Amino acid sequence: MSFVSVMETIGKGFAKGLKWAVEYAVPVEKLVGLLFPVAAPIANEVADATSLIQTAVLLVEQKYAASGVQSGTGAQKLSEVLLLTEQSVTALLAKAGITADSTYIANVVSAVVAILNVQTGQGTVAA
Repeated sequence: MSFVSVMETIGKGFAKGLKWAVEYAVPVEKLVGLLFPVAAPIANEVADATSLIQTAVLLVEQKYAASGVQSGTGAQKLSEVLLLTEQSVTALLAKAGITADSTYIANVVSAVVAILNVQTGQGTVAA
């Protein structure tokens, strides 16, 4: 089953779907190690930022899957994820000593999406 098919199924049962999507997601600790290897001493803020991004990616993808509009919407999805997360992620990463602008956060969001896609063996970009 592809990532998009999974998200379509999830979108149809939001309450059950969100719980399953969070369980399906890559463990935050693994994402932190991949995305921020030099930040081990300050991993709590980084883990919180990464978790926030991953949850937002799943929510936005779920929204688009439920509406049946997955293809060609990567830029819109990225914009929504940034709207949901940018301010908080910037603050969390600043506590960890990481200066993050919009481009940096967009790159992290894209990395999270790529990891989710690789995890399912599927090349479709979610956000």
